[in-house]
Amino acid sequence: MTEILLIRHGETAWNAIRRLQGHLDIPLSEEGLRQAALLGQVLRDEPLDAIFSSDLHRAYQTAQAVALPRGMPVQVDRGLRERCYGAFEGMLYADIGARYPEAYRAWQAREIDYRFPEGVHVAETLREFSGRTVDAIVRIATAKPYRRIALVAHGGVLECAYRAAQGLGFDHARDFDILNASINRFVLEQGRLKMVQWGDIAHLEAGESLALDEIDRAAADR
Repeated sequence: MTEILLIRHGETAWNAIRRLQGHLDIPLSEEGLRQAALLGQVLRDEPLDAIFSSDLHRAYQTAQAVALPRGMPVQVDRGLRERCYGAFEGMLYADIGARYPEAYRAWQAREIDYRFPEGVHVAETLREFSGRTVDAIVRIATAKPYRRIALVAHGGVLECAYRAAQGLGFDHARDFDILNASINRFVLEQGRLKMVQWGDIAHLEAGESLALDEIDRAAADR
């Protein structure tokens, strides 16, 4: 049995304004860097055999925040990349439906074999993306006799892992949150993912509480 901490990268400026990233390589925002630092702090004493990351900058920066305090390397794996959305990439969510109404409808309906129009990159179908990411998680976790590993990836990757572990097809509406810098715990048993905990952001909430305390102390000193 291998324990897997599946982590979504910290926030980017494009996350904040709902601009679709996909394979476009967008770094963390100032808020995302803060989230990553809090993530690194809360995981500092948790035993990890290895840390893996998507090769996209926003995930790698988040993984580095976990790895550097521990003196561990980050191993990059392209299989953990976000889905490629083709022509949708770089667009605001609000504008996609107006420009590509049929493709947008297929996206919202989670049509598993629909391929979006080509942009800078050729889009992946949902079936291709889900197969790639779940296979990558299993491949990484079984490459060595790991006890516990951290994988830093993207919202779409987390959704695929959730659905695989819960036995939910894409015809089931997404009724679960996928949060930036969240810790999501799985185990891999006999090649099958099982979910243990979803959407832990207590470290971010604690960080916000500390920041408010500092503001209150500063106000009291004036």
